[in-house]
Amino acid sequence: MSNPSPVIVVRSLTRRIDTGTHVVEILKGIDLEIPRGQFVAIMGASGSGKSTLLGLLAGLDTPSSGSIVLDGTEISDLAEDELARVRGRKVGFVFQSYQLIPTLTAEENVLLPHELSGANGDGGQRARDLLQQVGLGGRMDHYPVQLSGGEQQRVALARAFMTKPPILMADEPTGNLDSTNGRQVLDLLLSMNRQEGTTLVMVTHDKELAGYADRTITLRDGLVVGDEAK
Repeated sequence: MSNPSPVIVVRSLTRRIDTGTHVVEILKGIDLEIPRGQFVAIMGASGSGKSTLLGLLAGLDTPSSGSIVLDGTEISDLAEDELARVRGRKVGFVFQSYQLIPTLTAEENVLLPHELSGANGDGGQRARDLLQQVGLGGRMDHYPVQLSGGEQQRVALARAFMTKPPILMADEPTGNLDSTNGRQVLDLLLSMNRQEGTTLVMVTHDKELAGYADRTITLRDGLVVGDEAK
């Protein structure tokens, strides 16, 4: 059986920052391919470049050189408005700090990607279904301040899957949670990922968390120093 086609292709990717007095090389020429449907954990010490890499893959930052192809679209040199459209269609995000809008209810937060993407139809039913799926069917009208950290991250998970993106990016998704809530969020993330057939790319420093991935990529000083599949 042939391998699934890559949904993410990265070639000779670099990211440099000019501080004014010297140039800091954060990523020094990354090459990788991620097949459709794979769960990849990106690991590395603080300062290794893992969050920078995730930001570039997600189209939240621009590379200094090299190319990134997301689900067939080269994003490295897109204008910001076009990049935003690609992000809206192809990528869901889960951040360590939840990033919920405080003035919107749980349901409205989940609906937001649907509204921003300009998708047709009323996404209300899918938003409600997703909140049921993450165990928050009774909290749809609650605002973030009325929810615990674990509940807020579950809202963020539901929001990430709202537009059925082919790719999900997660940056330390359990980093702000205790072990019980962290495990619950991870279980939900994995089950929803399998159900939706999403490609999941997750930055984590947690070896136990990375143990659930199909593949672990390790960065050190801006270079890939390990790439292991199960």
